[in-house]
Amino acid sequence: MRISARNQIKGTVLEVTKGATTSHVRVDIGGGQIVTSSITNEAVDDLALKAGGKCVVVVKASDVMIAVD
Repeated sequence: MRISARNQIKGTVLEVTKGATTSHVRVDIGGGQIVTSSITNEAVDDLALKAGGKCVVVVKASDVMIAVD
C-alpha cells in the first residue's frame, strides 16, 4: 500500500460493531491505546475487517484540537 498521508499507525482490530449503515472499528495501536473509526459497512466488507486482523490506521485531518480544563 502506498499513500501520501504521513500519519499511519499499525494496529490490530479489536472489534467491529456494525450498525444499519455504519460500523465502528476499534483498533489496538499498542501501549494501551485504542483508536475507533466509523466507516461504512461496505468498507468493512471490502476490507474483510474482523477481530484479530492487522491493519493500518491512517489519520488525515485538517484540524487537530486540544483542550484542557
